[in-house]
Amino acid sequence: MIRENQAYLNLPILYSLQNCPYAMRARLAILLAQQVVQIRAITMKDKPDEMLQASPKGTVPVLILDGQKVIDESLDVMLWALNCNDPDNLLYKHDPDALPEMLSIIDRNDTEFKPSLEKYKRAKRFHGDDLEACRLECEPFVQSLENRLAQHEFLMGATPSLLDYALLPFIRQFSRVNKPVFAEDQYSKLRCWLSYHLQSRLFSRAMFKYPFWLVEHKICTLGET
Repeated sequence: MIRENQAYLNLPILYSLQNCPYAMRARLAILLAQQVVQIRAITMKDKPDEMLQASPKGTVPVLILDGQKVIDESLDVMLWALNCNDPDNLLYKHDPDALPEMLSIIDRNDTEFKPSLEKYKRAKRFHGDDLEACRLECEPFVQSLENRLAQHEFLMGATPSLLDYALLPFIRQFSRVNKPVFAEDQYSKLRCWLSYHLQSRLFSRAMFKYPFWLVEHKICTLGET
């Protein structure tokens, strides 16, 4: 949403990249937590100086609170948002073992599955003869999710959780590498799960395309209806 009111300048600032899975995580969590932030869309080829001063590593998301505190890891942004407000109990606070389990699986996604997914995407993009081998490298993690979904509708139980939204952008990427293969029966549960999320109003809101901050310098907000 584009705003002209200068009062919106006092909101937390989120630097975001449209299709980056880590930035998508952050946007999803902010929406789910019903938080409102000023969102600044960037490109990796032209990064705002203010963002680089706040987070010299130069990756998104970068969330700046009160003009000083910086959160520049996607999972930390998700946890910040949901600790502010968690109306759908995505942290599964009724189960003390749930959050450590979710964090462990997210860590496996980020440190093991993500590198394999990047190899799979490159093999597809450059028509490598190792496409199937790269897919099989992704398979243990993907199959573990399929097995979880055979037990319940979402990854942790009968309702969505932090885990579902933290993994969603990466499974979306996986599904798009080789669509005919993903359409096979071996991914039937995961395919239904993915379709549920991608067809939601939440996902549409998270993927709204904002004008680039460095081009138009328009005040845009994320998190308001």
